[in-house]
Amino acid sequence: MILENDCSKAMLSIKDALEAVDGRWKLLILYSLCSGPKRFKEISRDVIGITDKTLSKELKSLVMNKLIKRDVYETFPPTIEYTMTTHGMSLKNVLYELWNWGLAHRKEVIGKG
Repeated sequence: MILENDCSKAMLSIKDALEAVDGRWKLLILYSLCSGPKRFKEISRDVIGITDKTLSKELKSLVMNKLIKRDVYETFPPTIEYTMTTHGMSLKNVLYELWNWGLAHRKEVIGKG
């Protein structure tokens, strides 16, 4: 429970969290990676509508925020996989709750599931 005088501190934490996962695509990318390591094109297929340029930019941001890691394997051509970090996996419950809320919201707004 947040006390009234702690509200600005709480908002700072929420702001930090939102900046780490801001935008239209980051949460969808993280959701795609919840099932395990994936290559660029696999993520691209999961996240319908994202361009390769945007996916590349968002992956770099997620790596920078230590939510995912980028592993390069010395094959020919090089194999690159993206994996959720332990820090990123800490969002798994948040993603589930957001998914669950989205289902309820759709029913509320549209009246169907």
